Amino acid sequence: MSILILGGTGEAMALARVLAPDSRFAPLLSLAGRTKNPAPPPIPWRCGGFGGAAGLAAFLATHRIAAMIDATHPFALQISANARKAAAIAGVPLLTLTRPPWVAKPGERWTIVRDLAAAAQALGPKRRRVFLTIGRQDLLPFRAAPWHHYVIRSVDPPDPAFLPPDCDIISARGPFSEDDERALLAARAIEVLVSKNSGGAMRAKLDAAQALAIPVVMIARPPPPASGPVVTDRDGALAWLGRLHDAKRGV
Repeated sequence: MSILILGGTGEAMALARVLAPDSRFAPLLSLAGRTKNPAPPPIPWRCGGFGGAAGLAAFLATHRIAAMIDATHPFALQISANARKAAAIAGVPLLTLTRPPWVAKPGERWTIVRDLAAAAQALGPKRRRVFLTIGRQDLLPFRAAPWHHYVIRSVDPPDPAFLPPDCDIISARGPFSEDDERALLAARAIEVLVSKNSGGAMRAKLDAAQALAIPVVMIARPPPPASGPVVTDRDGALAWLGRLHDAKRGV
């Protein structure tokens, strides 16, 4: 079975690793191209967009894709919407693979906001040292709060046009340990952490913030898709693919 995985997340890479030796499937991983030098996956892969839902539907038909898995970032709303439309057009089964959202632990100080603009506003009128861990393409709303000092971490350098005026850039690729995160927060004298609720097992920055009594402005996750199957890990995705494979063989 030819499988298209829309990726860019650790969950997509984990699924790619488990599918690589499985002779039942011919998987292809598609990356959006936002990271300049992505870590190479263990399966065939492509990089770049499809040209919207219609372009993706044409790709599914041309390459005889038997199933598609949306394992993109929980905040990648446009590609997920395109995937649902394309799957409906092409008649291809679609599975959403998304990590569980984070939930505040006892003692964590979270301010939950609806979007990036609300996160910038939640920082308040008093100057603070802010650690932004939201991705290099989502920095523009923080230009509306230029009195803060921002520490920004991203894999690739952000566009200078998006940057708030008072900021430092850290170029680094995760995952990061809690000890590393704690050391960074302390060395930079961070007073508040801003994060999207990306979820998953990797919450080192949140644990480090809690250990240092640093409050968190947490951007709420968009609602899940209105319909269609959803799993939270590679094992669930593999089981779904296995059932499709058996059904196609008449097992």
